[in-house]
Amino acid sequence: MKKVFIDPSRCTGCKSCEIACAVEHSISKDIYKAIFEEPRPPRFNSVLKLDGFIASLRCNHCEDAPCVAVCPTSAIYRDSETNLVVYNNAKCIGCWQCAMACPFGAIYPDIERKVARKCDGCNDRVKSGMIPACVEACPTNALIYTDVSTLEHFKRISTISSLSKSTKTYMEVI
Repeated sequence: MKKVFIDPSRCTGCKSCEIACAVEHSISKDIYKAIFEEPRPPRFNSVLKLDGFIASLRCNHCEDAPCVAVCPTSAIYRDSETNLVVYNNAKCIGCWQCAMACPFGAIYPDIERKVARKCDGCNDRVKSGMIPACVEACPTNALIYTDVSTLEHFKRISTISSLSKSTKTYMEVI
């Protein structure tokens, strides 16, 4: 299953992912029109800064998602085609059990609409072969859309490459 991962060392906190997400989930799908929409486009992710650490926070689409387990109406469920944890607003009763169960704080109470809101992984985009809007908008490639095994392979290659460079530098000094 492909998911969005973050490389915090590349995140500058520009919030392009937040804007792209809001536009993607707006009625108009247009940045200039979305800011005037009523109700305002819901937020699905947040860029947080804490003690010099910057990261995009959104649903991690957990394998054993506690939000799915606690939802009394099955408004939050796993899409069988994409394996993403998605939601159905029409079934949500606004009990916020999912928000309390989420270990990442990635589910937001939408007080205006009286429903829970969470990243849906751009499920419709993914089904049509596109990547999530936040990943597409990230100017520093801090957000990566891939599966765990590919990510781990990339990390190993990157580590070996950096070790190889430092070994050469060390050997040149000796």
